Amino acid sequence: MRYKEFSPNSFLKNYVQCYFVCETDTAVFTEDKVFASGSIEIMFNLGADGPQQIKNGDLIKQPDIQLWGQTIHPFTFASFGKHSMLGIRFFAHTAACFFNEPIEQFNDQVIDYKDIAGRDAVLLHSKLVEAKSLDQRIQLVEAFLLQKLSLSANKFSRLGLVNSIMNDLTRDDFFENINSAASRYGISSRYLQKVFLNYAGITPNLFSKIARFQKSLHLVANKDLSLTTIAYQCGYFDQSHL
Repeated sequence: MRYKEFSPNSFLKNYVQCYFVCETDTAVFTEDKVFASGSIEIMFNLGADGPQQIKNGDLIKQPDIQLWGQTIHPFTFASFGKHSMLGIRFFAHTAACFFNEPIEQFNDQVIDYKDIAGRDAVLLHSKLVEAKSLDQRIQLVEAFLLQKLSLSANKFSRLGLVNSIMNDLTRDDFFENINSAASRYGISSRYLQKVFLNYAGITPNLFSKIARFQKSLHLVANKDLSLTTIAYQCGYFDQSHL
């Protein structure tokens, strides 16, 4: 399977982590354990007979456009098919700027994006299938996202606040509790919880746990440090808690 990421343009880079492609030359069986990543994704199936999820031994056709909400509870996703996928990965707090629906209602779900975006999504998918190059496809996606973003001006006012607090929560030297962090920004902890749910679909405490978990995964994958060192570096009490 070939997987590659691409950076968005200079404006959308504040809202989109990356675009990615996932391709295979033949139909393959895949089984992935999906963990909490803190990200929301939209994936476009551009193949003739894209991946089908396997449930209880049966093949179930997946939507042409899949919206993956915040994963909170890990699950296994098994599929079979020839992959030709183009994806959009948002930052934890920016996906809300592209939806009218409360972002938390997507948590732990893989949804047919056409049910949300309607005809606009159908038209975009058709253009992506017909596009002759990856550059053309990314241009189409970016035009679509910019149009969606232009309709969400009312959501920008608190975006900077959430971004700043998220940066604090992911710092290695951040040891404050949520109440003191909220106070430092001149807001109540209750308001902070509300803003986080509105923008990220999760609470600040859960975001902090996911960020810590993701950091530990990267360090384990690098194999440069012992599990005990990684546990302490990521704020776990000891290796067993990690």
